[in-house]
Amino acid sequence: MARTGLVYSEEMLLHDTGPSHPERPARLKAIMEAFEAAGLHPPRIPITPATEEDLLRVHTEDHVDEIKATCALNGIYPDPDTPMARASWRAALLAAGGVMSACRAVLDGSVDNAFCAVRPPGHHAEADRAMGFCLFNNIAIAARWLLDVAGVKRVAIFDWDVHHGNGTQQAFYNDSNLLFVSLHQHPHYPGTGWPFERGTHNNILNIQMPRGSGVEDWLGAIDRAALPELERFKPDFLLISAGFDTHRLDPLGGQLLESDTYGIMTNRVKGLANGRVVSTLEGGYDLTALGESCVAHFRALQGAV
Repeated sequence: MARTGLVYSEEMLLHDTGPSHPERPARLKAIMEAFEAAGLHPPRIPITPATEEDLLRVHTEDHVDEIKATCALNGIYPDPDTPMARASWRAALLAAGGVMSACRAVLDGSVDNAFCAVRPPGHHAEADRAMGFCLFNNIAIAARWLLDVAGVKRVAIFDWDVHHGNGTQQAFYNDSNLLFVSLHQHPHYPGTGWPFERGTHNNILNIQMPRGSGVEDWLGAIDRAALPELERFKPDFLLISAGFDTHRLDPLGGQLLESDTYGIMTNRVKGLANGRVVSTLEGGYDLTALGESCVAHFRALQGAV
C-alpha cells in the first residue's frame, strides 16, 4: 500500500464560525472519529504554517491585511457567510501551510501521497476577498508554491466540490503551467464555472452537473471529459479539492453520490503525476457522510480499495 500521510491540527478547531454555521469544528472531529473507527492511523505530516509571503503569491496585500486585522479585532467581515474570530488567523495559516507541508512531504519522499483535513476551506477565496467560508485559497497557495518555489513544471488541480472553485480558477486563469478541472453542480453558488470559461491557455475545464446527478453521471463525466484532459496535460503533481458536499445526504448540495463514490473517483485519478497526489478538504456538511466519505477517499489513496 502507498504511504499516505495526513495533515491535521486541533488548532484548526479553534476557528469559531458560530453555533449554527455549517462549516464548523465538528467537521474535523467527525473525520478523525471516522478514521479511528475504521482503524486508520496514518502518519501525521508536521505543519509549517504559511507565511505572509506564501499568501501573497495568490492574494493581494490589502486582502491579507484585512483578514489579519478582522481576526485580531474579532470583527465582522463584509461577507456574512464567512465569519472569523481571533483564532481564525492561526487556523488559516495552518490550513494553507498544511497543504504546502503535504506537498513538501510528497516531493521529499516522506510519504507517497497525502490528505489534508484542514479548515477553513479555501477554493472560493479570491485574490482580494474572502467568501464562501474561505479566508485564503489553500490549494492555490500550495500550487503556486509548487510552481514558483519547488520548481514543479506542470500542476493539475481537480476540484470535485459541489460548488465551483471560483477563487482557484481566478488564480490560474492565465497560467499555462496549471490545469484546473472542476465538476460542480449548476446552477448553484457561486454562479461561476461555465464551460466557456476556458482560460487564456485553454487550461480551464468546467463540467456542470445538473441537480440530482447520480453516481453514474459523475463517473461518466470523469471518464469522458475530466480524465482525458488530465491525462493530456501530463501533470507532474496533482492536487485535489476534495469536497464531499456532493453526497446525497449533504444539506448544501443537490447531488446523489454515495460515500464509496469518493473512493472510486480517487482511484480514477490517483495514478496521475506518477502518484504524486495531495488532496485537501473543501466542503462536506453532513457529519456522518463526511466521515464515511473521507475514509473511502483515504483508503483509495492508500490503495486499499
